[in-house]
Amino acid sequence: MARKAGIIGGGVIGGGWAARFLLNGWDVVVFDPDPEAPRKVGEVIANARKALPALSDGPMPAEGRLSFAGTITEAVEGADYIQESVSERLDLKHRVFAQIQQVAPDTPIGSSTSGFKPSELQQNAANPATIFVAHPFNPVYLLPLAEVVPSAKSDPALIEAAKETLREIGMFPLHVRKEIDAHIADRFLEAVWREALWLVKDGIATTEEIDEAIRMGFGLRWGQMGLFETYRVAGGEAGMKHFMAQFGPCLTWPWTKLMDVPEFNDELVDLIAGQSDAQSGMYTIRELERIRDQNLIGFLRVLKERNWGAGKVLLEHDARRKAALPAPAAGDGPMETARMTVLPGWIDYNGHMTESRYLFAASETSDAFLRHIGADIAYVGTGYSYYTAETHIMHLGEARLGDALTGTVQVLAADEKRLHIFIRILKDGEAVATLEQMLLHVDMKAGKTCAAPQAIRDRLMPIAAAHAGLPRPEAAGRAVGQRK
Repeated sequence: MARKAGIIGGGVIGGGWAARFLLNGWDVVVFDPDPEAPRKVGEVIANARKALPALSDGPMPAEGRLSFAGTITEAVEGADYIQESVSERLDLKHRVFAQIQQVAPDTPIGSSTSGFKPSELQQNAANPATIFVAHPFNPVYLLPLAEVVPSAKSDPALIEAAKETLREIGMFPLHVRKEIDAHIADRFLEAVWREALWLVKDGIATTEEIDEAIRMGFGLRWGQMGLFETYRVAGGEAGMKHFMAQFGPCLTWPWTKLMDVPEFNDELVDLIAGQSDAQSGMYTIRELERIRDQNLIGFLRVLKERNWGAGKVLLEHDARRKAALPAPAAGDGPMETARMTVLPGWIDYNGHMTESRYLFAASETSDAFLRHIGADIAYVGTGYSYYTAETHIMHLGEARLGDALTGTVQVLAADEKRLHIFIRILKDGEAVATLEQMLLHVDMKAGKTCAAPQAIRDRLMPIAAAHAGLPRPEAAGRAVGQRK
């Protein structure tokens, strides 16, 4: 049975939370008095459906059910986790918490607040121990960071459980050890924002030039190394101590106006807004969101390939999902061994999954089967493996970005040296491609075929015997160009 997340507030952040939970298999109930909330949340979720699966190298879970409640009570009743994302007004948040705790006094309540401390949120609450800060970053469905901030009144066990919930939906809970206004990340953003306003006001730079300075330079470094690791590298072989000695004296120079704020008036607003319109006004907000998402996907996947930064979080989330999948079993038909999602890099100029990726999908399917019979990476380390000697692929349908695929193996024949299999790549239960393969067991050092050990045959041959009773695929043995 799917768990339930109650989402209070359906704006950009609340909609992002709804998408993050929904696409990770949770049932989601949203409350927002805005009559346009279903449309707005629906548009956020539509963007998330195009983006989030592209970060996973395994199958997404079955999507949960989305509904909209007419009251806070309806939204949170029976919820396993509650996320509050209403406007940044403390009195409003207090009223919301009071209503929530009338029916869900013991349920974890994370607040998306970017500024309030948890002790402020907990004031006069029926059960302050369940209220904490869980501050995300937009887009919530792609960026993993959530600043988790408890107070002295928080229940430590509940906080740990909440952090685990966030990990389960692919987020990185950063436990902030002491509560402070604006937490950690927004304090950096506020400092940069103030300096940027001065640069524009004083005519030093335009909004576009400031954005170029960030995205063409240090922003790329920060995205994969952060601040201190970046400066450690800048210190050369001597490291951080050398960097501090070299640049520390600069701290006394009057470079910035970080403690001073330009007067916030119509003139400043018009100046900033006008430059921003000139910079980006040719795009709608939804177009900018999609451009942002695709850029983030590319950046995050590069980090994932290197098991670095936010990419490490994505790999760990994939591993968690993979561990939860049922182990392959022979059953009454071909053995399901792999589940995959069609990723952006799998698509060709026609918008379809490219041929090389069907071969990759087949490789994932056969590799999983080989692991099942004991020919895994540890076995390869002993100097033996199965090599693919022949492959015949038939394209029967089309797969597109985001499609969920399943790979199955049917053993057509097997002996001590040979393994003849038929692979089906399925979409919605129908084959979009089939591949017939002959694999040979090889002594890699000698470069020759040899008999597989008895331990592998003991796992392989019962599957071959079970599959002997299955109908032989019509395409098995088919020659290239043969009429269908």
